[in-house]
Amino acid sequence: MNFLAIFGEALRALRLNRLRTGLTMLGMIIGVAAVVLMLSIGQGAQTKINQSIASMGSNLFLVVPGATSSGGLSFGSGSIKTLTINDAQAISELHAVSATAPVITGTAQLNFSAKNWSTVITGTTPSYFEVGNWEFESGTAFSESDLRSAARVVVLGAITAKNLFGTEDPIGKTMRITNRPFLVVGILAAKGQSLTGRDQDDNVFIPITTSERQITGNQFPGSIRYMLVQGQSAETMDEAENEIIQLLRQRHRLSDGMENDFTVRNLTAIANVATGAAKIMSFVLGAIASVSLLVGGIGIMNIMLVSVTERTREIGIRMAIGANRRAILTQFLLEAMMICIMGGLIGVILGIGGAWFVSEVADMLIVITSGMIGLAFFFASAVGVFFGFYPAKKAASLKPVDALRYE
Repeated sequence: MNFLAIFGEALRALRLNRLRTGLTMLGMIIGVAAVVLMLSIGQGAQTKINQSIASMGSNLFLVVPGATSSGGLSFGSGSIKTLTINDAQAISELHAVSATAPVITGTAQLNFSAKNWSTVITGTTPSYFEVGNWEFESGTAFSESDLRSAARVVVLGAITAKNLFGTEDPIGKTMRITNRPFLVVGILAAKGQSLTGRDQDDNVFIPITTSERQITGNQFPGSIRYMLVQGQSAETMDEAENEIIQLLRQRHRLSDGMENDFTVRNLTAIANVATGAAKIMSFVLGAIASVSLLVGGIGIMNIMLVSVTERTREIGIRMAIGANRRAILTQFLLEAMMICIMGGLIGVILGIGGAWFVSEVADMLIVITSGMIGLAFFFASAVGVFFGFYPAKKAASLKPVDALRYE
């Protein structure tokens, strides 16, 4: 008996028991749909984290001032001003460092025409936009000459620009920060939320000298709130961290045995931890959904065993008229695989629909790839072969005489 004939017999057997076939297929439909849905949610979360990491910049360190204590209480990192603009300049000259960006921050009221908005004012240097991997929607960053002259120029985040100017082009227009006129020179492209959940687009950037002298003020002139440091490459991150620590200890005159009055945090390492956590979550979600496939496979094996028992006399007749054991084995395997593949196809469609529904209702990023769908089909077929093999082997092992006597 050729393969096409065997395939036709398998298809005929499934059609004769439509209700049983449909109920058997249901377990596979649910399993595949669950796998596609869970993997798409996990992949979406991982993609979201990767986007946040990419928007943050690459090979970054965050250097913050040290901690202070009073009355036995520690006030944590940044509670004492130990970092300066000159420290940032010195660090930028290290061999393993590409660039640095000192930062001071504050909150101020913004005005343009009849509109006003309160947001974070970030005083920094032009290198901040390079270090932070910022792209410009229009205009440019302020220049080094603006920095030296403490010019009143401003770069706006996408959200801030929209709230103040609406659909109007802000470039070249004058707005007010704490009632001081500032010329808008650049608008940043939208970045979205950071890993900490902060909206990176609701921000205003001005020269650090302008911020210190005219806007946020500074109780300790020259001091900064923190600095971003970019390493030359991922391979030199450890070298860069050691160089930063040694230089700052030397500049701050810290002798051996004294604790650092600053903290260096490797943001790339933190980002890698977040990526690893997202991968683990994706794996766990996929593993949980795979349990549904396992349950569906067990259901298929049970139904196929029942089918073998019910069709024992039919199997005996076919063997008596010339069907060999291989043909019987192939037919029952095909029946199991067809149930799994058809169930897998419907499950993929339902899984994609469920993922779309989740993304619309929960406003989550959902990512569905061809590899994910291929994986679901592969497992569906593998389940069919694995759980269909025992019933098929049992059917093929029947002796024609015993099968014909079966009532």
